[in-house]
Amino acid sequence: MKIQYLGTAAAEGWPGIFCNCEMCKEARRRKGKDIRTRSQAVIDDKIVIDLPPDTYLHMLTYGLNMPSIQTMLVTHSHQDHWYPEELMMRREGFAVDMKGTLSIYGNDAVKESLKRVVSEALEYSPHRAQIEYHEIKEFTTYSSQGYEFIPLKATHNPRENCFIYIIKKDGKSLLYANDTGYLAEETWDFMQNEHFDLVSMDCTMQRIKIPTNHMGLPNNVDVVERLKKMGCVDKNTKYVVTHFSHNGGWLHEEMEKQAAVYGFDVAYDGMTVEF
Repeated sequence: MKIQYLGTAAAEGWPGIFCNCEMCKEARRRKGKDIRTRSQAVIDDKIVIDLPPDTYLHMLTYGLNMPSIQTMLVTHSHQDHWYPEELMMRREGFAVDMKGTLSIYGNDAVKESLKRVVSEALEYSPHRAQIEYHEIKEFTTYSSQGYEFIPLKATHNPRENCFIYIIKKDGKSLLYANDTGYLAEETWDFMQNEHFDLVSMDCTMQRIKIPTNHMGLPNNVDVVERLKKMGCVDKNTKYVVTHFSHNGGWLHEEMEKQAAVYGFDVAYDGMTVEF
């Protein structure tokens, strides 16, 4: 399996669209890996995770082939992860020769926001845009295109049933853990018998340890230590941190130095990891 990180920033992007802090000014100056768009990833060029407002840019920059995508997993309904207006472009006259139906998997809040968008477009329906929405529940196994995936309970927005995901294929397993704070006990209980080849973690606050909603590097260290104690990872498991905010205080080069102490890789826009 492989994962490509298409966007690795928190909601405001980095540099933040309206921000003039020192971290954002320096990112504008340095460019390169310090330019981060909103969060999105693709597994094996087939399974897309989230639909941020930067999806079109990801298509142009990294060759994301959206006409061929048939499976989309959505973590939650915050606008940096779920921009359903983009799906209007699947209508007749906007898109030609799409490769089959797009199956979207997510929670009830994502479903309701999609319904609102659909109702605002005259004569538009998911069927005509070749979309099928599947409302899913945590700790239940689903399958699509030969992959198994399991939504787990995230600790992010208490007003919404947010998900992180286990994704499996051909004996390989990925834990995709953003957006979330330190994992919920129900999630830890469920993972008792799981083994992961790659663990991808929310590191929004970088140097800062926070109690919930997101994580920083100190939280990531705690997560990995518990995974090791549970036997969910081994010496070959890869660890990647992603979803960074300018409030965390480290640009890419410094983040790499800090993460390397623990054997973690630092995601940047366009990075691919095979596992």
